[in-house]
Amino acid sequence: MNLLKSTLVLFSLFLVQAAIAQIEDKRGIVAKNAELVKVQDGFSFTEGPATNRFGDVFFTDQPNNRIHKWNAITNEITVFKEDAGRSNGLYFMLDGSLLAAADEENQLWMIGKDGSEEVLVSVFRGKKLNGPNDIWLRPKGGIYFTDPLYARPYWDGIRGKESEQDGEHVYYLSPDKSELFRVAEDLVKPNGIIGSPDGKTLYIADPGAKKTYKYEIREDGYLINKELFCESGSDGMTIDDRGNVYLTGDGVKVFDRKGEQIAHIKVPAKWTANVTFGALDRKTLFITASDAVYTLKMKTHGVW
Repeated sequence: MNLLKSTLVLFSLFLVQAAIAQIEDKRGIVAKNAELVKVQDGFSFTEGPATNRFGDVFFTDQPNNRIHKWNAITNEITVFKEDAGRSNGLYFMLDGSLLAAADEENQLWMIGKDGSEEVLVSVFRGKKLNGPNDIWLRPKGGIYFTDPLYARPYWDGIRGKESEQDGEHVYYLSPDKSELFRVAEDLVKPNGIIGSPDGKTLYIADPGAKKTYKYEIREDGYLINKELFCESGSDGMTIDDRGNVYLTGDGVKVFDRKGEQIAHIKVPAKWTANVTFGALDRKTLFITASDAVYTLKMKTHGVW
């Protein structure tokens, strides 16, 4: 019996060490002895996590056309909205409204607390967008969003095969929502997007080129001084209080301000689509990974 008990203890320690070994952390950004926790699985494809003022995370299951809510206190997941416009990326506005990249009809939505939706953008220069994908809300109120072309099985006819636009670009909607213009037109397939908390720098992932770039944001919303940030693309992305940028795809890779990789959080999924910081203290990394969502306790924390 003692031998069996010792064997079980050693096996348990092995499992813990194996879980910790899946996290490569050069700068100590992950909480001590933290383990990746699967919150729930059974989804089709999770995406677009966004955190409200209470630390709850809303995320999408695009194939099932739903937006879900993770309660940061109870750790429970519920359905927030059905018929969600095949929403992909999400982002909360300061008034609690939820921005959604609703690509069922190639639109950008604003969803109220009651689930009602308002179409903010449906066309550019009279032509349909490719399919808004990821969103970042500038501190001053303007909205940046990426518009790559990913053919969807729920699109009818030729619409999912040929773009009405002349390429795949990044757009900016002015704070008063009266102006929509392009701010990046030389990318292959822009996808993930996140800005610094001071509103001065914008990071855009171009998985089509397997690169991520950073830009200086002008007062009028236009982007200047494009620089290569790192030789890695990304689906969704986020940023922490130290200025580290978190890229997804193969788990979560973390890069410091200079573009040097400092961590790799391995996730047991074929694809990690997006990431954000949740909980009231913003110290819980919330990861959407194909059919499941995961959390990981961090030393760093997210920013508004």
